[in-house]
Amino acid sequence: MSVYDKPDFDGHECVQFITDRASGLKAIIAIHSTALGPAAGGCRAWQYLSQEAAVTDALRLSQGMSFKNALAGLPLGGGKAVILLSHGLPPTVAQFATFGRAINELQGRYITAEDVGTRVVDMQIVARHTKFVSGLTPGEGRAGGDPSPKTALGVFLGMRTAWRLKSGQESLRNARVAVQGCGSVGWALCRLLHEEGASLVVADVAPDRVAQAEQEFGAARASADEILSSDVDIVAPCAMGGVLDEARIEALRASVVCGAANNQLSDPEDGERLRARDVLYAPDYVVNAGGIMAVAMEYFGAGSERELRNKIEGIPHTLSHIVDIASSERSATSAVADRLARSIIHEAGAARAMA
Repeated sequence: MSVYDKPDFDGHECVQFITDRASGLKAIIAIHSTALGPAAGGCRAWQYLSQEAAVTDALRLSQGMSFKNALAGLPLGGGKAVILLSHGLPPTVAQFATFGRAINELQGRYITAEDVGTRVVDMQIVARHTKFVSGLTPGEGRAGGDPSPKTALGVFLGMRTAWRLKSGQESLRNARVAVQGCGSVGWALCRLLHEEGASLVVADVAPDRVAQAEQEFGAARASADEILSSDVDIVAPCAMGGVLDEARIEALRASVVCGAANNQLSDPEDGERLRARDVLYAPDYVVNAGGIMAVAMEYFGAGSERELRNKIEGIPHTLSHIVDIASSERSATSAVADRLARSIIHEAGAARAMA
């Protein structure tokens, strides 16, 4: 199937396939839109079941970044890169160097940073070969560095707001939260929730992370199969996407879904399925925008940690606005968020065409 015929192709401006025999790098860079500015989005390193699965992920993630950056009010379009791992081995220095050179050839159309499977040290290797990279070590008092804690903060603040809208409670104290995935972002979110006084249930593919969460946060353990249907108030998907499909939504016992994972809905109809079950869904790219806010401030050299915090604290207001519209229209929050984001991107594109 041609990439143009894939269901997740959404008028993407560019989909670049990178193959380098010398380093063994196989990667895909997808640029969804540059209407608002250069396409920005992290680089994910993952062992996909097939190349088709990798292409689908790149297409969906890059579109999500366009919507995320639009609703976050950033002068950035949406893009994403995926590195296809072989036998689960992490990318090598040579592969990150090749990746950096490939980004440089795009001449600023795409800006990369960390994502699942990549780290600050990896982006520092990329930065030796291109200036179109962020998520590096920031100067003292400046915004930047590893975006994971900032992503977690935005999710936490969005979750607090979603819980208030659903339950009337002003804090997450005593709320029961199931966190699926205890990686960099999931772990930081668990810490914030623990400090707030929430009760945690966790699941992760790495048993040692679960054991550590039990010890540090008093978390209960759940299997990967049962975490989303746990008897909790809030479910926080913080691993990979596509976890909310028709069957899993039917099995939900939580009244709020708010997590850090991108593309949590398996297909667009799942937003309406959540609404029909009276589950408040916080659109993932709305609440997990803290990381890209940090990346943007670092890249443009325009912001302190305090200014970044103020920017992230705007996430609950965006979420509340979306929920208000969805409630008045009796629409899914995901559909409202998509519509608002597309409108911003369309207006920017039209203005650029007129200039």
